[in-house]
Amino acid sequence: MKMTWMVKVLLALVAYHSSLITTMAQSVESKISSLEMLVGEQVAITVTAHAKDTARVDFPRALLMPSGIEVLEAIEEPAVEEPNGMMRHQVNYILTSFNDTVYPLPPIPVRISGKEYPTRQLALQVYTVDVDTTNFEKYYGPKDVQELPMSWKDDEWGKALTMSFVAVALLLLTLWIFSRLRSNKPIIARIRIIKRMPPHQKAMKAIDEIKAEKMVSDENPKEYYTRLTDTLRQYINERYGFNAMEMTSSEIIERLMQTDDPKSLDELRQLFTTADLVKFAKYSTLINENDANLVSAIDFINQTKQENVPTEEIVKPELTQEQQQSRKLRKVLMIAVIVSAVLALAVLGYVGWFVYDLLMY
Repeated sequence: MKMTWMVKVLLALVAYHSSLITTMAQSVESKISSLEMLVGEQVAITVTAHAKDTARVDFPRALLMPSGIEVLEAIEEPAVEEPNGMMRHQVNYILTSFNDTVYPLPPIPVRISGKEYPTRQLALQVYTVDVDTTNFEKYYGPKDVQELPMSWKDDEWGKALTMSFVAVALLLLTLWIFSRLRSNKPIIARIRIIKRMPPHQKAMKAIDEIKAEKMVSDENPKEYYTRLTDTLRQYINERYGFNAMEMTSSEIIERLMQTDDPKSLDELRQLFTTADLVKFAKYSTLINENDANLVSAIDFINQTKQENVPTEEIVKPELTQEQQQSRKLRKVLMIAVIVSAVLALAVLGYVGWFVYDLLMY
């Protein structure tokens, strides 16, 4: 169905007003910081674009300026939200010139959502510096580059100096702790290894000595049986772990009957009985009775001896409380020396790097 001419007119008016509103809503403007400047100075052209928050705004990076005008840089500022869903975009163009004349600055085109919006045209007057050429003697030529004297009041050098003092203090502390460590002599707790003869070997050695002195048994049987029974008592003490040296003969036999075959103790009982009679009742032994008792002692030792008995004993020394405290103090001093030395070296390295960086800068 064909639209009437009134509908067409109405649609045309709506489209016209919509485009007018869009044009008014999205706009650009520009201003210059100063209309005049001296040669070599700088001015800024501020270009501002007002657009919807969904619109894309593109500012030109390279400006087409008249010969003699240099664009130093373009500084884009963050977008700022405005009322009614609008955003403000802004770029500052820094210009300079070294020729004294009047420059017309052409419009700067800004594209908003693909449509180009030019700014208004500006102008810039550049002045030169008046020089009195008649009195040129009062003007001096260029001077060489001079190095400024170093000031210890400068924060950077003051920081380096402070860190140097800290490093020296740490080194002195390290030396002091090290001297304390050297004066505190270490406590060396050596572990001793003592070689011990098995009980049966020790007893057999003593019996061999008794056999070698056979004349003693003939002249003084009391001494003979005393040495023989003491050897057996010492063997029993080390072999079975009870104090046979302080026990009577009957007590020793009763105690041994709890550990060994009672039949094997008959000869030992006879030996102890004979020894008690000789020592306390002045009993005179029969012919070859001493040798028989000696053989009985040897048989008892051979029957009860333990094989593979460890012959070495490790003796660990026990330190006193004062020595233990001294060892703990020495460990603390060693740790303190290491920590302080590492810190001192770290601070010295940092100071060296810091000073090198300052000198190179």
